Amino acid sequence: MNRRQLLAGGAGLAMASAAQAQTRFRDLPEAASNDSPNTQVPPRPSNGPDYNPVVTLNGWSLPWRMNGNVKEFHLVAEPVERIMANGMMARLWGYNGQSTGPTIEAVEGERVRIYVTNRLPEHTSVHWHGLILPSGMDGVGGLSHPAIPPGKTFVYEFDLTKSGTFMYHPHADEMVQMAMGMMGLFIVHPRDPSFMPVDRDFAFLLAAYDIDPGTYIPRVAEMTNFNMWTWNSRIFPDIDPLVVNKGDRVRVRCGNLTMTNHPIHMHGYDFEVTCTDGGWVPESARWPEVSIDIPVGAMRAYEFDAIHEGDWAIHCHKSHHTMNAMGHDLPTFIGADKRKLTGMIRKETRGYMPMGTAGMADMGEMSMELPENTIPMMTGWGPYGPLEMGGMFSVVKVREGIAPGDYSDPGWYENPPGTEAWEWTGELPEEARNTSPDTIISPRDHVRRG
Repeated sequence: MNRRQLLAGGAGLAMASAAQAQTRFRDLPEAASNDSPNTQVPPRPSNGPDYNPVVTLNGWSLPWRMNGNVKEFHLVAEPVERIMANGMMARLWGYNGQSTGPTIEAVEGERVRIYVTNRLPEHTSVHWHGLILPSGMDGVGGLSHPAIPPGKTFVYEFDLTKSGTFMYHPHADEMVQMAMGMMGLFIVHPRDPSFMPVDRDFAFLLAAYDIDPGTYIPRVAEMTNFNMWTWNSRIFPDIDPLVVNKGDRVRVRCGNLTMTNHPIHMHGYDFEVTCTDGGWVPESARWPEVSIDIPVGAMRAYEFDAIHEGDWAIHCHKSHHTMNAMGHDLPTFIGADKRKLTGMIRKETRGYMPMGTAGMADMGEMSMELPENTIPMMTGWGPYGPLEMGGMFSVVKVREGIAPGDYSDPGWYENPPGTEAWEWTGELPEEARNTSPDTIISPRDHVRRG
């Protein structure tokens, strides 16, 4: 081979490499789509670094492919239809057929390339909330890069420099696009599988919507009067339970992209806050909790050892956030005598039921005619009657003998004999009462022994 042949061959190789690179970028990864409202447990990775996949409540993890040493994903921003609960569907905007979008999972130290195709009627962008990356990849439309026009595909590419729990959402017409449901989780697993290992790893995002009963599209110009409080755009009684084997080490990751804070409370356990969207909390800085308040735009992860068998409620402790389709102009009738009014109304509307004079529990017990595409404000049934809940509520189900990888609902827990509250029909202790607003100091010997 002479010098001319060598140079020609080198040029040919260079041209082939360039063509191959163009083909590589032109050949998009498959845009996986999913419209199922059920939790889908992802498999462990079959190649590359090992990790224990996150189980996204009523969600799924986005498939990926390896292209050389880069992990590639394909996000599609598009209008979606989300089944928020049986009997209610919302027309939202999301990613790959669903709101919230699919969870992206990768490993610390990996390089990711994320293709974002815009099928919305307006421009968009994707901000990678909490991730450390180049300024031009940060996803603020007009600042980091031009916004993604409708019908176009942009590429984000960066190295994952730290592990933890992060989020993604638009930074373009943010008020509208986030109010319409555009958000998702981004989980970066530690490079070392022995760092912070758990047996069960759950994740969900908090989102709020204002959807009038009988309608399908959220009001986007809303700041305070939301009526649908959701986990992964799903409401109780159709948020899946967190199924756990007794003895498991469990992590729960929760991100808040609503307009208010949420005190997430779990019954039956105390736990340790082990991670924020800023990173892992050193063991010496952790503190015990039974409720963790999650600020707007933040993520918290907590862990516990599942040693107490049973069905344990997990919910937002703002009581209005555990209700559905709530009317904010609802009058209070507690203590009112509605008998005369009821008689007058029944002359015009047979079967009218007066409610609210003794509280709102009757709304959870009665089956009333509702507008199309809505569900009751208080709903859901347990083994002993109505749960009178909605919105941000689910159940942690701890059982003996749950197999690894099994997240199917084991049904209701049967309390062992002697461990359940019961009706008392015998003689009662003396009933102490106090109506004074003053502080009363009890004497030391106020407890009788005998």
